[in-house]
Amino acid sequence: MNHEEIKRYFESNPPPKEVRLTEWANITDTQVFLRSCYSTIRNFSGPVDRCPAWWHLRDFYILIKKTAALQAPAREAAANNIQENASDQALSEEAAV
Repeated sequence: MNHEEIKRYFESNPPPKEVRLTEWANITDTQVFLRSCYSTIRNFSGPVDRCPAWWHLRDFYILIKKTAALQAPAREAAANNIQENASDQALSEEAAV
């Protein structure tokens, strides 16, 4: 995946405002971080794989994708819970009538 594909991903799936990238690197404004990475990569005169901003962007992308994959089952469970609760409530209301 190149930086343009990552940029398109983050445009359609904005990351949270704050992210802990590593135990020693906390990003307090991800949009500023992303703009900085894109700008640095665009202005880098060597090969992209030698640009430190590319590696930071790549690591950030991997972290966000991994976090989203881990949170997806929890979100599905919560959505199912909400549906079950609504269904139970509807049944209770029908029984009361």
